[in-house]
Amino acid sequence: MTAAPIRALPLDELRRRTSEKWREYPDDVLPLFVAETDFPLAPAVTAALERAVRTGDTGYVASRTPLAEAYAGFASRRFGWAAEPGRMRSTADVSMGIVEILRRVIRAGDRVIVNPPIYPPFFDLVQEAGGVAQSVPLRDTGSGWELDLDGIRDALADGARAVLLCNPHNPTGSVHSAASLDALARMAEQHGVVVISDEIHAPLTQPDAVFTPFLASGEAAARIGYAVTSASKAFNLAGLKCALMITASDATTAVLRSLPIEVEWRTGQFGMLAAVAAFSPQSDDWLDGLLVTLDENRRLLATLLAQHLPEARYRMPDAGYLAWVDLTDLGWGPNPAKQILRQARVALHFGPAFGAEGAGHVRFNIGTGPEILAEAVERIARARASISAAVHERAAGL
Repeated sequence: MTAAPIRALPLDELRRRTSEKWREYPDDVLPLFVAETDFPLAPAVTAALERAVRTGDTGYVASRTPLAEAYAGFASRRFGWAAEPGRMRSTADVSMGIVEILRRVIRAGDRVIVNPPIYPPFFDLVQEAGGVAQSVPLRDTGSGWELDLDGIRDALADGARAVLLCNPHNPTGSVHSAASLDALARMAEQHGVVVISDEIHAPLTQPDAVFTPFLASGEAAARIGYAVTSASKAFNLAGLKCALMITASDATTAVLRSLPIEVEWRTGQFGMLAAVAAFSPQSDDWLDGLLVTLDENRRLLATLLAQHLPEARYRMPDAGYLAWVDLTDLGWGPNPAKQILRQARVALHFGPAFGAEGAGHVRFNIGTGPEILAEAVERIARARASISAAVHERAAGL
């Protein structure tokens, strides 16, 4: 039986929110840039937060919580992965977890491999940890994207000391295959380096794709890998601050245990309570319904682009609610989102922020209602003539 879709809240209600998505731009702009969704919270999450407010459960996060056990149960149900609660620690968010692990496994100036187009903060996180980001772009196969294992091998042979992986990948929505993850892990182990896998979008993998946790992709991955994940993307909990750092070997677990206790105490109390509820079986039906909605939206975007912007190139994501769209053939320059914001009053994420490979691209957030998605594409199509004219005038120096 197919789960009932989760419907987005109406626009007038969404505009009462005070988060980044709804406060960055004026009300005449449709915001489809930052990774927040427009759906009501899962009922179990709402109940957990309401209960905490009623009882004043707003103190420091405890040294022992049910979070690791809740995630282990979720990973078992959703991914068939027997993650061990004793090999997990929490922190405020995935970005913080990445930085704290990197600080333990690289030295100042070490190169860390990233795979652009990539979530823009990856570049900053590597720098914050004292490293230097080394780009090994994804390979475009013609029908999708995959890790460039040959390029990664060359970078490792040349001295790179870590790999910062995004699985599922942001912004393309690609889910890396188990074979490619295992090959990456064995290659990393051969060169004595670690892999840190950001798996925050994993709960949003569509049923027609298969998500493989990096740590479960093979024995080498278990020995040298770290995973960092959160309920925040799937359940729209980013502001509550809770993430998990996960390992699968004694050596990597020792690294987690060496982190200062303050790293764990940065976990938000509300974030922990909400994540436990999100990872519980009580939220499974809600998550299944969200996946139905996102499947409808990824297909709707394909239809809308074909109808209104046929030059756009788009592949439906296998996971998440972020759509990577190539607008190069529209001739709107390397950063078309700027023109779209100015002329169409639609805010999309700037493609070049994801690396040089993002030139000519935009990232759509499709975690919204179909009517908002349709209005956004139609606005862009209506503004097409003025956008093209503006680009032409600048090129001509007028």
